Amino acid sequence: MGDLGRGVRLWLSPQRVREEGETPDYRFSLANERTFLAWLRTGLALVGGGFAVDQFLPGLRWGVRVGMALVLLGAGALCALRAVNHWVRCERAMRRGEDLPVSRFPAVLSLAVGLVALAMVLVVLFGWTG
Repeated sequence: MGDLGRGVRLWLSPQRVREEGETPDYRFSLANERTFLAWLRTGLALVGGGFAVDQFLPGLRWGVRVGMALVLLGAGALCALRAVNHWVRCERAMRRGEDLPVSRFPAVLSLAVGLVALAMVLVVLFGWTG
C-alpha cells in the first residue's frame, strides 16, 4: 500500500507535486491539464453511455443490457481515476526532467469500448430481446 497510498495522497495534494523538481514550461503543464480534462470528458461520456444502454434499451435481454452497461460504467470510472493519476505522473516527470510515463490503459480502454461496440452491432443485427 506504500506506493499506492503515496500516489493517492498526491492526487489530493497537488502542492506536494509542485515541491518536486523545477517548474516546467507553463505550456507543458497546461497541455497536461487539457489532457486530464479530455480523460474526464471521456469518462463522463462512458458513464453516460452506460446509463443510456441500461435505461433506453429495455428490450434487450437483461444480461446483455446490464453487461454492456456495467462495462461502460466501469470504464468511465476507471477513466476518471486514470485521469488524475496520469496528470500527477506527467507533472512529476516534467518537474524532474524525466521521460513522460507510458501506459497500457489507452489500449485496454479501447478494447473495452470496442467490445461493447461489437456487442451493440450484434444486437442491432440480430435484435436480441428479452
